[in-house]
Amino acid sequence: MKLFEFLGYYNYWVFAILLMIGFYAVIAKANLIKKLIGLSIFQSAVFLMYISMDKVEGGTAPIIKPGVVDQLYSNPLPQVLILTAIVVGVSTLALGLAIVVRIKERYGTIEENEILDAD
Repeated sequence: MKLFEFLGYYNYWVFAILLMIGFYAVIAKANLIKKLIGLSIFQSAVFLMYISMDKVEGGTAPIIKPGVVDQLYSNPLPQVLILTAIVVGVSTLALGLAIVVRIKERYGTIEENEILDAD
């Protein structure tokens, strides 16, 4: 029975796996595009964690109705924060890609080791 309870948190397992894949790509890869993809995967894992933590069993939208007492509400703030983080993540990725294009024009490569050797 404990095994099934343990597997019930699959969204956190997916979060941890995606986080480690993204972290590995950022740290271990020399290609700048692969690093940006790893950063995007890392950010997506963080988004998944926040969305997973947000769900309240039995919670409703935070709309206060007259005469209703002791109602359990879900907090909408995590969704708002994640929407903002998605916009920031996409703009960061676009800026990173623009910088990689400029690096490719300047050095002729997007491999980190070759860029460091050229400097």
